[in-house]
This record gives sequence, C-alpha cells and structure tokens, in this order.
Amino acid sequence: MGDLNYFSILCFVWALIGIGSRFVMIHLGQRWNKWELEKVYSEEKRTWIYFAGVAATFLVGYTWFKVFTTDIRLGWIIALLISLTLIKVSTLVFNYKKFRQFAKTVLNNKQKLMQLNIGVVIFSVIFILMGIYLY
Repeated sequence: MGDLNYFSILCFVWALIGIGSRFVMIHLGQRWNKWELEKVYSEEKRTWIYFAGVAATFLVGYTWFKVFTTDIRLGWIIALLISLTLIKVSTLVFNYKKFRQFAKTVLNNKQKLMQLNIGVVIFSVIFILMGIYLY
C-alpha cells in the first residue's frame, strides 16, 4: 500500500462507517431500532434528509471529477459503487414513506436485519481490500 489517495481514503471511510455502525447496532440493540425509527426516520421527513441528499450528490460528482482528473487506475470502480448510493438517497428524498416502511420492516425482522448486517460487513471488507490493493 503506497500513499493514501482520495480513492483509498473513501474506501476506508466507507468501510469504517459500515463496520462501526454494525458494532453500535449490536451494542445498543433495540435502542438502535428505536433511535432510527423515532429520530432518524421519524414519521415526518426531517430537513437533514435534503442536506444529506445534496451532500451525497456532491460526493458522487466530486468522486467522478477525481476519476477524470487524477492518474489513479481503477478509480471508476469506487466511483460507480458510490454512485449506487444515489438510489438510496433518491428514495429517501423523493419517496420517504416507502423508505421508512422498508427500514421499519428490516429493523423489526431479525432475519432481514442479519442479512443486511452480513452484506454491509462483506462490502466493508471488500472496501478495505480495495483501499489496500487497488488504490
């Protein structure tokens, strides 16, 4: 692993958020579910969602800008993956009630929550490996 660059940092931060949030979920248990459904994804759409949408769009745009303006091989891979987050963001911004229902369903179903957690951990490990070996 050479010097850290934008793409490797992005991989490590994304992995840290993914794995870190899983540890917090385990530690808090049902308090995490309550916090998510009452504070983060409350009945009424919060203002922070619009700011998050703008921030996510900016991050995706900046990442693609870095793909085309830096000499980092395979930067397009993480750019493509981060672009997929816009699916979640657009659902959150434009179809909030449906997203909240999905979150409620997953949080209240142990099997679905476990599948989500396993998927997040697997992707986080992949991002760590990408940060080390690709970038």
